[in-house]
Amino acid sequence: MKVTSVNIGRPERIAGYKRKTGIVKRPAQEAVEIGPLGLAGDAVLDTKNHGGPDQAVYIYGQPDYDFWAGELGRDLPPGLFGENLTIDGLESRKMLIGDRLRIGDVVLEVTSPRIPCNTFAARMGDPMWVKRFFAVNRPGVYMRVIETGTVTAGMEVEHTPFAGEAIPAIELMSDYKNPSPERVRWLMQAPIHRDLVAKYTEKLG
Repeated sequence: MKVTSVNIGRPERIAGYKRKTGIVKRPAQEAVEIGPLGLAGDAVLDTKNHGGPDQAVYIYGQPDYDFWAGELGRDLPPGLFGENLTIDGLESRKMLIGDRLRIGDVVLEVTSPRIPCNTFAARMGDPMWVKRFFAVNRPGVYMRVIETGTVTAGMEVEHTPFAGEAIPAIELMSDYKNPSPERVRWLMQAPIHRDLVAKYTEKLG
């Protein structure tokens, strides 16, 4: 796998959305530092729902983009979906919670899938986008930063599968709002997003 684009968002307004957002990301022309909370200079404005140590970096794969290009009948530029890193050869439906990616000195770990929101729908100009995106199981993945460093387009990406219970990231999309206690115990065998850990722990009592 290889990084095809490193994308940075600045605060700006999009049609159909009142507040400024950082979802509009454009390819950086130079190397970008990745710290514990993500890419240097990348805007995260809705901090209640985005960002933080377990959503530090959002990754989307070129094969998933190719699928959507066919569905939408147009070319889709890197960063359109708001991802920080566009990676050739990565299919999000195959990624496990706890999988790691090494890019130079940077090490990232999968924590959860991306759950689509109204900001994303406004970005795509499609009021039905949340439902469409949710249905195809190509969400991209959020990652925590295990080791910091610098990334740039063209760098090789090394994938290390999680050694524990194999829980695909997309499993957190199927009934993430109200999973059964048995399913919660299964999901918590992997290093999922800490907000989900807190939510599930409370559910188990």
